[in-house]
Amino acid sequence: MIIDLSGKTAIVTGSTGGIGLAIAEGLAKAGAQVTVVGRDQSRVDAAVAKVKAAAGRDDARGVVTDAGTQAGAQALIAAQPETDILVNNLGIYGAREFFDIDDDLWEEYFQVNIMSGVRLARHYAKGMRDQGWGRIQFISSESALNIPTEMVHYGVSKTALHGLSRGLARVLAGTGVTVNTVLPGPTRTEGAIQMMADLAAERGVPVADMEALFLKENRPSTLLHRFATPEEVANLSVYAASPQASATTGASLRVEGGIVESIV
Repeated sequence: MIIDLSGKTAIVTGSTGGIGLAIAEGLAKAGAQVTVVGRDQSRVDAAVAKVKAAAGRDDARGVVTDAGTQAGAQALIAAQPETDILVNNLGIYGAREFFDIDDDLWEEYFQVNIMSGVRLARHYAKGMRDQGWGRIQFISSESALNIPTEMVHYGVSKTALHGLSRGLARVLAGTGVTVNTVLPGPTRTEGAIQMMADLAAERGVPVADMEALFLKENRPSTLLHRFATPEEVANLSVYAASPQASATTGASLRVEGGIVESIV
């Protein structure tokens, strides 16, 4: 299968590193003109350079804005009013005892992990519908189905994305616009690598052993027995953005290494 996104434009939020950057690179390599979105100018510039190098072209661009806020979303829309592909990857996470999660933190997760995607999809889906083609994705997590006790707020926010995605897919039924969620599992991003290093230091174990120990203790149902790479997650996202995925919509696409113990 050859995926050709030549002539298509794509926006990937939260794409200065990790899964978002891998998706941006993958879409660009498939031919799409990609817009990288992040809050820091230097990180956006570095990510744009990586996307250009990966694609072998000079058409990638960057927008510096905080897409997790209403004003930031509007700034992105003003900078790029239309797109063919929207990947809502922006999200925050972090461990916190449930009883210590105050209203302000719940609201922050709601705004960044859910409303960022709502605002952008609400705008860009109209243009996609009018042109009869488009791809919208929400990057979720296996934590949406297996709510982690140490990150209830995070898991709940990711669960909400599935309702949002399914509902929007129904709104856009028959228009040529598909809407899906992508569910990664533990992925070897910069943040995850640092978290493993921090845990290893706390536990007094070698960093090289911490990943396997984390999976054994926190994700014992894994069938992969390792963290995925960002590129492995991005491969599924690129396929879902392709013309070949025209019959895939309203779906939760799993790339979580078999952690979710379900056959459907």
